[in-house]
Amino acid sequence: MSEDVRSIRQMCDAFGVTPRTLRFYEAKELLSPQRDGQHRLFTRRDQARLKLILRGKRFGFSLEEIRQLLNMYDRDDSELKQLRKTYEIALARLADMERQRDELTEAIVDLKKELAWGESVLRQSDKPEAAE
Repeated sequence: MSEDVRSIRQMCDAFGVTPRTLRFYEAKELLSPQRDGQHRLFTRRDQARLKLILRGKRFGFSLEEIRQLLNMYDRDDSELKQLRKTYEIALARLADMERQRDELTEAIVDLKKELAWGESVLRQSDKPEAAE
């Protein structure tokens, strides 16, 4: 097998994904491996696309956003156009992640206050009653 083409097992090993993941991305038309009978053969193009898919997922991009970026690259080899769109989506994603982080930080602060209150109530209930 050529170094430019990988089997499904080689792709799984190289990218740390499962065969099910590769078949899912193929079903979603994000990857289009060649076929040799029942065997899927992933070209350099598929390997590059998978790398971008995994990076996009890591940053929280939706599969639809990833598809749009990949399709843009397929239609127009202008990396600058793709970079602009990726940059716009990444800025929006960063803002969303920061908002989620802020909401989570606020929830943590609130939960800590509730736990402190609960702890003080429990401590009070554990104290022996004063002699009457």
